[in-house]
Formats: sequence, structure tokens, C-alpha cells
Amino acid sequence: MSAAIAAALFWQSPTAPRKGGNPEAAKTRNPVAASAESIASGKRSYTRLCVKCHGPEGQGDGTSATGPVPPGDLTDDKWDYGGSDGELFAAIKEGIPNSADMEGYAARMSDSDIWNVVNYVRTLRRP
Repeated sequence: MSAAIAAALFWQSPTAPRKGGNPEAAKTRNPVAASAESIASGKRSYTRLCVKCHGPEGQGDGTSATGPVPPGDLTDDKWDYGGSDGELFAAIKEGIPNSADMEGYAARMSDSDIWNVVNYVRTLRRP
């Protein structure tokens, strides 16, 4: 493998998810208002792509949640990769580094679709 290919494989964007959060991703503001339409659209995408691992209520108890590290509980206050909209967007878009379980969805969802999922996930959090 050439050095250029190796470097490309290990390169991460400045907003890539990081354990403890990523200040660069946290600066990214959600451009999609959390309207009823956005939340409904986000729920449809979540149901299609996320529910199998994160579960119907977002508690990390989906039927495919079988890996060595359980999927994140999206209803609690402790998110390992940051809790801002920008950090959540980055985790969905790029996936979690070195994780076979949380793949990135950049190739399967538009940025607008991902922002809709972010808006929906916000509705799952417990007060």
C-alpha cells in the first residue's frame, strides 16, 4: 500500500467524533429548524436506519445491539462523543472511529436527512 493511500485511510475530518466530544464539531450549528415536519422526517429515517441498534425508544436496546460495546442510550444525559447538535451530526454522518457497530451514514443520507434525525433524537431525551 502506498503512503498516500495509507494516509487517506487514516485521515479524519476536523469534526470527526472523538471520545469526550469534539469542540470543532460542537461549533457546527443545526441549520434545520426542529419543526414537526423535520422531526417526523427524522423519525422515519431513524426507524429505517437506527432503530435496529438504538431501539424504538433510543435506549440502545435494539434487536441488532449485539456488539461488544452497546449502542449509545440516546435518552440519557451522558453521550460519549458529545451532546451538541454538531457532534451528534458528525457521529451519524461519519460514524464512530474504530467502531464496527456505528457506521457512518454519509453515503446513505443527505445532510438535511441527518439534521432531521438529530432533531428527532432530541425528542428522545429524558428531562
